Amino acid sequence: MKPKEPALDWWSAQERILAETAPLPAETVELSCAFDRVLSESVVACRALPPWDNSAMDGYAVRKENVMVGQPLPVEETIAAGHPAKTPLAAGTARRIMTGAPVPEGADAVIMREEAHEEAGFVTFQKEPKTGQHIRKQGEDVALSALALPQGTVVGAGEIGLLSALGKLLVQVHRRPTVAIVSTGDELVPADASPAFGQIVNSNAHCLQALLARTGCDARVLPIAVDRLESLVPTFRAALSADVVLSSGGVSVGDFDFVKHALATIGATQHFAKVAMKPGKPLVFCTVDSPKKTLWFGLPGNPASALVSFELFVYPALRRLLGHAAQDAPHPKALVQLCTPVMPDRERTHFLRAFVSREKTPPFSLLAKPLSHQGSGMLSSLVGMNALLEIPPGPKPLDAGTPVEARLLATV
Repeated sequence: MKPKEPALDWWSAQERILAETAPLPAETVELSCAFDRVLSESVVACRALPPWDNSAMDGYAVRKENVMVGQPLPVEETIAAGHPAKTPLAAGTARRIMTGAPVPEGADAVIMREEAHEEAGFVTFQKEPKTGQHIRKQGEDVALSALALPQGTVVGAGEIGLLSALGKLLVQVHRRPTVAIVSTGDELVPADASPAFGQIVNSNAHCLQALLARTGCDARVLPIAVDRLESLVPTFRAALSADVVLSSGGVSVGDFDFVKHALATIGATQHFAKVAMKPGKPLVFCTVDSPKKTLWFGLPGNPASALVSFELFVYPALRRLLGHAAQDAPHPKALVQLCTPVMPDRERTHFLRAFVSREKTPPFSLLAKPLSHQGSGMLSSLVGMNALLEIPPGPKPLDAGTPVEARLLATV
Protein backbone atom coordinates (compact mmCIF):
# COMPACT_ATOMS: atom_id res chain seq x y z
CA MET A 1 0.00 0.00 0.00
CA LYS A 2 1.39 3.40 -1.01
CA PRO A 3 2.24 5.58 2.04
CA LYS A 4 0.00 8.54 2.64
CA GLU A 5 1.52 11.76 1.33
CA PRO A 6 2.01 14.36 4.09
CA ALA A 7 0.48 17.82 3.77
CA LEU A 8 2.85 20.80 3.86
CA ASP A 9 2.32 23.85 6.03
CA TRP A 10 1.13 26.64 3.76
CA TRP A 11 4.26 28.75 4.32
CA SER A 12 6.51 25.76 3.50
CA ALA A 13 4.53 25.25 0.30
CA GLN A 14 5.01 28.91 -0.59
CA GLU A 15 8.77 28.64 0.05
CA ARG A 16 9.05 25.60 -2.21
CA ILE A 17 7.24 27.42 -5.00
CA LEU A 18 9.45 30.50 -4.73
CA ALA A 19 12.56 28.30 -4.67
CA GLU A 20 11.57 27.12 -8.16
CA THR A 21 10.75 30.63 -9.40
CA ALA A 22 13.14 33.22 -10.82
CA PRO A 23 12.56 36.53 -12.62
CA LEU A 24 11.93 36.18 -16.34
CA PRO A 25 14.45 37.58 -18.86
CA ALA A 26 14.49 41.25 -19.78
CA GLU A 27 12.72 42.99 -22.59
CA THR A 28 12.90 46.57 -23.82
CA VAL A 29 9.70 48.62 -23.64
CA GLU A 30 8.86 52.23 -24.34
CA LEU A 31 8.63 54.40 -21.26
CA SER A 32 4.89 54.81 -21.79
CA CYS A 33 4.52 51.03 -21.36
CA ALA A 34 6.82 50.70 -18.33
CA PHE A 35 4.33 51.62 -15.59
CA ASP A 36 4.13 48.97 -12.83
CA ARG A 37 6.91 46.94 -14.45
CA VAL A 38 10.13 45.97 -12.65
CA LEU A 39 13.52 47.25 -13.85
CA SER A 40 15.87 44.45 -14.92
CA GLU A 41 18.86 46.82 -14.95
CA SER A 42 20.03 49.77 -12.91
CA VAL A 43 19.65 53.24 -14.40
CA VAL A 44 22.62 55.61 -14.13
CA ALA A 45 22.05 59.32 -14.64
CA CYS A 46 23.42 60.49 -17.97
CA ARG A 47 22.69 64.09 -16.99
CA ALA A 48 22.43 66.05 -13.77
CA LEU A 49 19.08 67.08 -12.29
CA PRO A 50 18.69 69.97 -12.23
CA PRO A 51 21.09 70.47 -15.13
CA TRP A 52 22.12 73.95 -13.89
CA ASP A 53 21.60 76.21 -10.89
CA ASN A 54 18.08 77.62 -11.09
CA SER A 55 15.78 79.77 -9.03
CA ALA A 56 13.32 78.15 -6.62
CA MET A 57 11.30 81.38 -6.37
CA ASP A 58 10.02 84.34 -8.33
CA GLY A 59 12.26 87.13 -7.07
CA TYR A 60 15.63 88.78 -7.58
CA ALA A 61 19.04 87.29 -8.28
CA VAL A 62 21.72 89.14 -6.28
CA ARG A 63 25.23 88.99 -4.95
CA LYS A 64 24.92 88.58 -1.18
CA GLU A 65 27.74 91.03 -0.52
CA ASN A 66 25.86 93.79 -2.36
CA VAL A 67 22.63 93.57 -0.37
CA MET A 68 21.93 95.87 2.56
CA VAL A 69 18.48 96.33 4.09
CA GLY A 70 16.84 99.44 2.65
CA GLN A 71 19.72 100.10 0.23
CA PRO A 72 18.35 100.24 -3.36
CA LEU A 73 19.97 98.27 -6.18
CA PRO A 74 19.32 98.92 -9.86
CA VAL A 75 17.36 96.20 -11.65
CA GLU A 76 19.01 95.31 -14.97
CA GLU A 77 16.61 92.86 -16.65
CA THR A 78 14.21 89.94 -16.17
CA ILE A 79 15.38 86.34 -16.53
CA ALA A 80 12.50 84.06 -17.52
CA ALA A 81 12.44 80.26 -17.41
CA GLY A 82 13.91 78.95 -20.63
CA HIS A 83 15.75 82.22 -21.33
CA PRO A 84 19.20 82.24 -19.68
CA ALA A 85 20.94 85.54 -19.03
CA LYS A 86 23.46 86.41 -21.73
CA THR A 87 25.88 88.14 -19.37
CA PRO A 88 27.02 87.67 -15.74
CA LEU A 89 25.36 89.65 -12.96
CA ALA A 90 27.25 92.88 -12.55
CA ALA A 91 28.38 93.90 -9.06
CA GLY A 92 25.95 96.22 -7.29
CA THR A 93 22.94 95.20 -9.40
CA ALA A 94 19.99 92.83 -9.23
CA ARG A 95 17.98 90.97 -11.83
CA ARG A 96 14.39 89.86 -11.73
CA ILE A 97 14.26 86.07 -11.99
CA MET A 98 11.37 83.67 -12.42
CA THR A 99 10.98 80.22 -10.86
CA GLY A 100 13.00 77.65 -12.79
CA ALA A 101 15.10 80.21 -14.65
CA PRO A 102 18.89 79.68 -14.72
CA VAL A 103 20.70 81.68 -12.04
CA PRO A 104 23.08 84.11 -13.79
CA GLU A 105 26.82 83.80 -13.30
CA GLY A 106 27.93 85.95 -10.38
CA ALA A 107 24.68 85.64 -8.39
CA ASP A 108 24.81 83.62 -5.18
CA ALA A 109 21.34 84.15 -3.75
CA VAL A 110 17.72 84.74 -4.74
CA ILE A 111 15.46 86.99 -2.68
CA MET A 112 11.78 86.24 -3.17
CA ARG A 113 9.51 88.94 -4.48
CA GLU A 114 7.49 89.13 -1.24
CA GLU A 115 10.60 90.41 0.60
CA ALA A 116 11.37 93.13 -1.93
CA HIS A 117 10.00 96.45 -3.09
CA GLU A 118 10.72 97.69 -6.61
CA GLU A 119 10.10 101.23 -7.79
CA ALA A 120 11.41 103.25 -10.73
CA GLY A 121 13.93 100.60 -11.74
CA PHE A 122 15.39 100.11 -8.25
CA VAL A 123 14.70 97.40 -5.67
CA THR A 124 15.12 97.44 -1.90
CA PHE A 125 15.04 94.40 0.40
CA GLN A 126 13.60 93.78 3.85
CA LYS A 127 16.45 91.55 5.02
CA GLU A 128 19.84 90.33 3.91
CA PRO A 129 19.97 86.95 2.18
CA LYS A 130 21.95 83.86 3.06
CA THR A 131 24.41 82.48 0.54
CA GLY A 132 22.65 79.99 -1.76
CA GLN A 133 19.13 80.73 -0.54
CA HIS A 134 16.32 79.81 -2.96
CA ILE A 135 18.79 78.38 -5.45
CA ARG A 136 18.38 74.82 -6.65
CA LYS A 137 21.94 73.66 -7.18
CA GLN A 138 23.02 71.72 -10.24
CA GLY A 139 22.76 67.97 -9.54
CA GLU A 140 21.24 68.37 -6.06
CA ASP A 141 18.35 66.11 -7.12
CA VAL A 142 20.37 63.58 -9.11
CA ALA A 143 24.10 63.98 -9.75
CA LEU A 144 25.66 63.16 -13.10
CA SER A 145 26.66 59.45 -13.24
CA ALA A 146 24.83 58.72 -9.96
CA LEU A 147 22.64 55.64 -9.52
CA ALA A 148 19.20 57.00 -10.31
CA LEU A 149 17.16 53.79 -9.97
CA PRO A 150 18.51 50.39 -8.86
CA GLN A 151 17.67 47.11 -10.55
CA GLY A 152 14.44 45.67 -9.14
CA THR A 153 12.71 49.05 -8.82
CA VAL A 154 8.97 48.97 -9.50
CA VAL A 155 8.23 51.70 -12.02
CA GLY A 156 5.53 53.99 -10.67
CA ALA A 157 4.47 57.47 -11.74
CA GLY A 158 7.41 59.09 -9.92
CA GLU A 159 9.87 56.72 -11.58
CA ILE A 160 8.30 57.49 -14.97
CA GLY A 161 8.88 61.18 -14.31
CA LEU A 162 12.50 60.64 -13.30
CA LEU A 163 13.25 58.39 -16.28
CA SER A 164 11.75 60.90 -18.69
CA ALA A 165 13.77 63.74 -17.15
CA LEU A 166 16.89 61.64 -17.69
CA GLY A 167 15.91 61.06 -21.32
CA LYS A 168 15.44 57.32 -20.74
CA LEU A 169 12.64 56.61 -23.21
CA LEU A 170 13.46 52.91 -23.65
CA VAL A 171 13.52 50.86 -20.46
CA GLN A 172 14.76 47.35 -19.65
CA VAL A 173 12.15 45.48 -17.59
CA HIS A 174 11.43 41.85 -16.79
CA ARG A 175 9.14 40.19 -19.30
CA ARG A 176 5.56 39.55 -18.25
CA PRO A 177 4.74 35.85 -17.82
CA THR A 178 2.34 34.08 -20.13
CA VAL A 179 -0.30 32.03 -18.31
CA ALA A 180 -2.54 29.26 -19.60
CA ILE A 181 -5.79 28.40 -17.81
CA VAL A 182 -7.05 24.83 -18.09
CA SER A 183 -10.31 23.75 -16.47
CA THR A 184 -10.95 20.03 -16.10
CA GLY A 185 -14.12 18.05 -15.45
CA ASP A 186 -16.89 16.20 -17.28
CA GLU A 187 -19.43 18.39 -15.51
CA LEU A 188 -18.14 21.71 -16.86
CA VAL A 189 -19.74 23.73 -19.66
CA PRO A 190 -18.85 27.20 -20.99
CA ALA A 191 -20.61 30.21 -19.48
CA ASP A 192 -22.57 30.80 -22.69
CA ALA A 193 -24.10 27.30 -22.56
CA SER A 194 -27.24 26.26 -20.68
CA PRO A 195 -26.15 23.60 -18.17
CA ALA A 196 -28.05 20.34 -18.27
CA PHE A 197 -28.88 18.46 -15.09
CA GLY A 198 -25.57 17.49 -13.44
CA GLN A 199 -23.56 20.18 -15.27
CA ILE A 200 -22.12 23.46 -13.96
CA VAL A 201 -20.68 26.55 -15.62
CA ASN A 202 -16.89 26.85 -15.78
CA SER A 203 -16.74 29.90 -13.49
CA ASN A 204 -13.15 29.23 -12.34
CA ALA A 205 -11.69 30.20 -15.71
CA HIS A 206 -13.34 33.63 -15.55
CA CYS A 207 -12.36 34.18 -11.92
CA LEU A 208 -8.72 33.24 -12.56
CA GLN A 209 -8.61 35.37 -15.69
CA ALA A 210 -9.79 38.37 -13.66
CA LEU A 211 -7.14 37.73 -11.00
CA LEU A 212 -4.46 37.48 -13.67
CA ALA A 213 -5.56 40.79 -15.20
CA ARG A 214 -4.52 42.42 -11.92
CA THR A 215 -0.95 41.24 -12.44
CA GLY A 216 -0.73 42.33 -16.06
CA CYS A 217 0.06 38.79 -17.21
CA ASP A 218 -0.77 37.59 -20.70
CA ALA A 219 -3.48 35.02 -19.98
CA ARG A 220 -5.33 32.64 -22.31
CA VAL A 221 -8.09 30.16 -21.56
CA LEU A 222 -7.79 26.71 -23.14
CA PRO A 223 -10.78 24.49 -23.94
CA ILE A 224 -12.29 22.47 -21.11
CA ALA A 225 -10.59 19.07 -20.70
CA VAL A 226 -12.80 16.16 -19.68
CA ASP A 227 -11.83 13.60 -17.05
CA ARG A 228 -9.98 11.20 -19.33
CA LEU A 229 -6.26 10.91 -19.98
CA GLU A 230 -6.77 11.07 -23.75
CA SER A 231 -8.32 14.54 -23.24
CA LEU A 232 -6.06 15.81 -20.45
CA VAL A 233 -2.66 14.87 -21.89
CA PRO A 234 -2.90 16.71 -25.26
CA THR A 235 -4.48 19.74 -23.60
CA PHE A 236 -1.73 19.80 -20.98
CA ARG A 237 0.98 19.50 -23.65
CA ALA A 238 -0.57 22.44 -25.53
CA ALA A 239 -0.44 24.50 -22.34
CA LEU A 240 3.33 24.06 -21.92
CA SER A 241 4.10 26.96 -24.24
CA ALA A 242 3.13 29.22 -21.31
CA ASP A 243 5.41 30.21 -18.44
CA VAL A 244 2.70 29.28 -15.92
CA VAL A 245 -0.24 26.91 -16.16
CA LEU A 246 -3.24 27.07 -13.85
CA SER A 247 -5.37 23.96 -14.03
CA SER A 248 -8.39 23.60 -11.80
CA GLY A 249 -10.09 20.42 -10.69
CA GLY A 250 -9.07 16.77 -10.72
CA VAL A 251 -6.35 17.00 -8.05
CA SER A 252 -8.05 15.20 -5.17
CA VAL A 253 -8.35 11.44 -4.61
CA GLY A 254 -11.56 10.69 -6.51
CA ASP A 255 -11.93 7.89 -9.04
CA PHE A 256 -11.86 10.42 -11.90
CA ASP A 257 -9.11 12.73 -10.63
CA PHE A 258 -6.52 12.10 -13.35
CA VAL A 259 -4.61 15.40 -13.31
CA LYS A 260 -1.58 14.07 -11.42
CA HIS A 261 -1.41 11.05 -13.75
CA ALA A 262 -1.60 13.31 -16.80
CA LEU A 263 1.12 15.57 -15.39
CA ALA A 264 3.41 12.58 -14.87
CA THR A 265 2.74 11.55 -18.47
CA ILE A 266 3.98 14.90 -19.83
CA GLY A 267 7.13 14.71 -17.70
CA ALA A 268 6.21 17.00 -14.81
CA THR A 269 8.21 16.96 -11.58
CA GLN A 270 5.81 17.06 -8.63
CA HIS A 271 7.02 19.10 -5.64
CA PHE A 272 3.97 18.63 -3.42
CA ALA A 273 0.31 17.71 -3.67
CA LYS A 274 -1.27 18.67 -0.32
CA VAL A 275 -1.27 21.74 1.89
CA ALA A 276 -2.46 21.77 5.51
CA MET A 277 -4.92 24.62 5.02
CA LYS A 278 -8.62 25.19 4.61
CA PRO A 279 -9.88 25.69 1.96
CA GLY A 280 -7.42 24.37 -0.62
CA LYS A 281 -5.87 21.22 0.82
CA PRO A 282 -5.54 19.40 -2.53
CA LEU A 283 -3.03 21.59 -4.37
CA VAL A 284 -0.48 20.19 -6.81
CA PHE A 285 2.66 22.15 -7.67
CA CYS A 286 4.87 20.84 -10.48
CA THR A 287 7.55 22.07 -12.83
CA VAL A 288 7.98 20.93 -16.41
CA ASP A 289 11.38 21.56 -18.04
CA SER A 290 10.47 20.94 -21.69
CA PRO A 291 10.42 22.85 -23.99
CA LYS A 292 11.24 25.42 -21.27
CA LYS A 293 10.61 25.64 -17.56
CA THR A 294 6.91 25.95 -16.83
CA LEU A 295 5.38 26.32 -13.38
CA TRP A 296 2.23 24.23 -13.04
CA PHE A 297 -0.37 24.86 -10.34
CA GLY A 298 -3.01 22.17 -10.07
CA LEU A 299 -5.65 24.14 -8.20
CA PRO A 300 -8.69 22.60 -6.50
CA GLY A 301 -11.92 22.70 -8.46
CA ASN A 302 -14.01 24.38 -5.76
CA PRO A 303 -14.15 28.13 -6.50
CA ALA A 304 -13.19 29.39 -3.03
CA SER A 305 -10.35 26.87 -2.80
CA ALA A 306 -9.03 27.92 -6.19
CA LEU A 307 -9.14 31.63 -5.32
CA VAL A 308 -7.49 31.27 -1.91
CA SER A 309 -4.79 29.05 -3.44
CA PHE A 310 -4.20 31.64 -6.14
CA GLU A 311 -3.70 34.46 -3.63
CA LEU A 312 -1.36 32.47 -1.37
CA PHE A 313 0.71 30.60 -3.96
CA VAL A 314 0.20 31.69 -7.56
CA TYR A 315 0.26 35.45 -7.00
CA PRO A 316 3.62 35.46 -5.13
CA ALA A 317 5.14 33.30 -7.89
CA LEU A 318 3.86 35.62 -10.62
CA ARG A 319 5.32 38.63 -8.81
CA ARG A 320 8.67 36.86 -8.60
CA LEU A 321 8.57 36.11 -12.34
CA LEU A 322 7.85 39.79 -12.92
CA GLY A 323 11.04 40.68 -11.03
CA HIS A 324 9.78 41.52 -7.55
CA ALA A 325 12.05 40.46 -4.70
CA ALA A 326 11.18 37.04 -3.29
CA GLN A 327 10.82 38.43 0.23
CA ASP A 328 8.36 41.13 -0.81
CA ALA A 329 4.95 40.41 0.68
CA PRO A 330 2.42 40.18 -2.16
CA HIS A 331 -0.38 41.38 0.10
CA PRO A 332 -0.21 43.99 2.87
CA LYS A 333 -0.71 42.41 6.28
CA ALA A 334 -2.67 43.99 9.11
CA LEU A 335 -3.88 43.11 12.57
CA VAL A 336 -7.67 43.23 12.60
CA GLN A 337 -10.37 42.62 15.18
CA LEU A 338 -13.02 39.96 14.65
CA CYS A 339 -16.57 41.30 14.55
CA THR A 340 -18.06 37.87 15.24
CA PRO A 341 -16.85 34.71 16.98
CA VAL A 342 -14.91 32.23 14.83
CA MET A 343 -14.37 28.50 15.36
CA PRO A 344 -10.89 27.42 14.16
CA ASP A 345 -10.24 24.15 12.41
CA ARG A 346 -8.63 21.68 14.81
CA GLU A 347 -5.82 20.63 12.44
CA ARG A 348 -5.43 23.12 9.60
CA THR A 349 -4.90 26.85 9.19
CA HIS A 350 -8.21 28.31 8.04
CA PHE A 351 -8.21 31.25 5.64
CA LEU A 352 -11.55 32.92 6.14
CA ARG A 353 -12.92 35.17 3.43
CA ALA A 354 -13.80 38.47 5.08
CA PHE A 355 -14.70 42.09 4.60
CA VAL A 356 -12.39 44.45 6.49
CA SER A 357 -13.35 48.06 7.18
CA ARG A 358 -12.01 50.86 9.34
CA GLU A 359 -13.86 52.25 12.36
CA LYS A 360 -15.33 55.67 11.66
CA THR A 361 -14.33 57.02 15.07
CA PRO A 362 -11.05 56.88 17.05
CA PRO A 363 -9.02 54.71 17.39
CA PHE A 364 -9.98 53.83 13.78
CA SER A 365 -9.23 50.13 14.25
CA LEU A 366 -9.60 47.64 11.40
CA LEU A 367 -12.66 45.44 11.87
CA ALA A 368 -13.03 42.07 10.13
CA LYS A 369 -16.42 40.61 9.34
CA PRO A 370 -16.13 37.00 8.09
CA LEU A 371 -18.51 36.46 5.20
CA SER A 372 -21.53 34.39 6.15
CA HIS A 373 -20.87 31.58 3.67
CA GLN A 374 -17.48 29.86 3.99
CA GLY A 375 -18.08 26.64 2.04
CA SER A 376 -15.30 25.97 -0.46
CA GLY A 377 -17.82 25.49 -3.26
CA MET A 378 -19.83 28.63 -2.53
CA LEU A 379 -19.30 31.43 -5.04
CA SER A 380 -21.20 33.79 -2.73
CA SER A 381 -18.35 33.42 -0.22
CA LEU A 382 -16.17 35.41 -2.64
CA VAL A 383 -18.56 38.32 -3.16
CA GLY A 384 -17.52 41.44 -1.26
CA MET A 385 -14.31 39.82 -0.01
CA ASN A 386 -11.35 42.16 0.46
CA ALA A 387 -9.23 40.14 2.92
CA LEU A 388 -8.20 36.67 4.01
CA LEU A 389 -8.08 36.09 7.75
CA GLU A 390 -5.43 33.62 8.92
CA ILE A 391 -6.97 31.54 11.70
CA PRO A 392 -4.44 29.13 13.28
CA PRO A 393 -5.67 25.64 14.19
CA GLY A 394 -7.04 25.25 17.69
CA PRO A 395 -9.70 23.63 19.85
CA LYS A 396 -11.46 26.75 21.15
CA PRO A 397 -13.52 29.47 19.47
CA LEU A 398 -12.10 32.96 19.03
CA ASP A 399 -14.36 35.60 20.55
CA ALA A 400 -15.48 38.79 18.83
CA GLY A 401 -12.78 41.42 19.36
CA THR A 402 -9.94 38.90 19.11
CA PRO A 403 -7.04 40.28 17.02
CA VAL A 404 -6.07 38.13 14.02
CA GLU A 405 -3.75 38.62 11.09
CA ALA A 406 -5.31 39.54 7.74
CA ARG A 407 -3.98 39.66 4.21
CA LEU A 408 -5.56 42.69 2.57
CA LEU A 409 -6.56 42.06 -1.02
CA ALA A 410 -7.78 45.61 -1.61
CA THR A 411 -7.40 49.07 -0.11
CA VAL A 412 -9.29 49.43 3.17
